[in-house]
Amino acid sequence: MERAQKIREGDVRTASRLIRDIEDNAPEARQTVREIFCHTGNAHVVGITGSPGAGKSTLVNGLIELYRTTGRTVGVLAVDPTSPFTGGAILGDRIRMQRHAEDPEVFVRSMATRGTLGGLTKAVGDAIHVLDAMGKDLIIVETVGAGQQEVQIMNYAHTVVLVLVPGMGDEIQILKAGIMEIADIFVINKADREGTHKLQRELIAVLDMSPNTKGAWRPPVLTVENVYEPAKFRKGIENVAKTILDHYGHLVSNDTLDECRRRRSLHELNDALTSCILEPILNRLITEGEIERMADQLLRGEADPITLAEAIAGRYLRITSAE
Repeated sequence: MERAQKIREGDVRTASRLIRDIEDNAPEARQTVREIFCHTGNAHVVGITGSPGAGKSTLVNGLIELYRTTGRTVGVLAVDPTSPFTGGAILGDRIRMQRHAEDPEVFVRSMATRGTLGGLTKAVGDAIHVLDAMGKDLIIVETVGAGQQEVQIMNYAHTVVLVLVPGMGDEIQILKAGIMEIADIFVINKADREGTHKLQRELIAVLDMSPNTKGAWRPPVLTVENVYEPAKFRKGIENVAKTILDHYGHLVSNDTLDECRRRRSLHELNDALTSCILEPILNRLITEGEIERMADQLLRGEADPITLAEAIAGRYLRITSAE
């Protein structure tokens, strides 16, 4: 209970340790998450996604700086690839965002994917709750940049920003199902490059072909100039920051914010069920060597996956295929 209270008071060290324990799946971390859960649900969660090299971290840096000038508190979860040696994050977005390290109202944490598909780790949901309970107004989740698998971000964020860069093949990628459909805002970064107008036209053409329900939010296509031209870059960031807040306002005014919250709740429940039911069974099967014995059965053609899975379900969960 003491740790939960410190989280609510905004204690950075306690929050950092708790997120570390969440990633390590420590039992005491689960208890603290239970205690803070009733104090969450107030923050605006923003997902920043896109291909590697699109400049997501640069945009996040700019957004932090701008939102702080308006008095908003900001939390950032930067989901990085996993080190094959330590299991930790290897890009270290905290280094890239070091200019905000002395600001007590900004919390930046790198998290490792640990092999999770979709560019997000299961621990991200609980880490969002930690920052929410700390009282952060905006929580920015920057994904690893793993292509189309990143649609998972929509299960966590109220507003999803898809960052694209001209000349990186994005003209083709945006036409593919999934990645196009999750974006609430499109941002063409490094817009001083050749091909910006072509990419802009491609995006608008695809949006024009999409069903447009009356009163629905139409994703805008924004541009941000090179960071080395500060005045132009800041103007672009100001536009992105305002549009992010406009989208949240749209969700509130159109009574669709609850839909986002429900989708996230269902996703978190699914994760919790997997963690509490499936993972212990799998860990036991692995520890006892039964997984390997079942694999041998499959290789010899003595059984099929469905029959084996039903047998395990019947043994541990007291259910049968008839149910």
